[in-house]
Amino acid sequence: MATINLRDYYPWYTQDEFVEVPDVIAAELFADRRYHRTHERRMRYNKTYLFDAETENEAAALVYSTDSPEAVFQKKEQHCRLCRALNSLPDIQGRRIEAHYILGKSRKNVAATEGVSESAVNQSIERGLRAMKKFLRNPENLPCQNSISSPIS
Repeated sequence: MATINLRDYYPWYTQDEFVEVPDVIAAELFADRRYHRTHERRMRYNKTYLFDAETENEAAALVYSTDSPEAVFQKKEQHCRLCRALNSLPDIQGRRIEAHYILGKSRKNVAATEGVSESAVNQSIERGLRAMKKFLRNPENLPCQNSISSPIS
């Protein structure tokens, strides 16, 4: 068993907190800290900034990894509420909003895929967005319990 100081590994610990952990876990924590320090040094040396990320996922991962625990929790809560609002919609509206905003398809492409007019897709998306806003304004729908996993089904 090894004794580690949690303050060395987790930035939200402001005071020394010593715990005993198995040697395997201590080694992993040490290797992870070494990896992150090397990564930060490499980013500073190469001047890698957020706009250098090749995809939106990489950019989101960079922002997400630098946030405080409170900010991460707030983002998870917001994600959960948006997913619940999306899931509250009828299937057609939810599918079209997901295709347009989440998958990045154009409204014209969504219309062609479903074999309907573009105006029908536009109306469906607009109605769905209004319904989502209404859902999110309802105070009963705001708290999101157990938002560890994604509620999209």
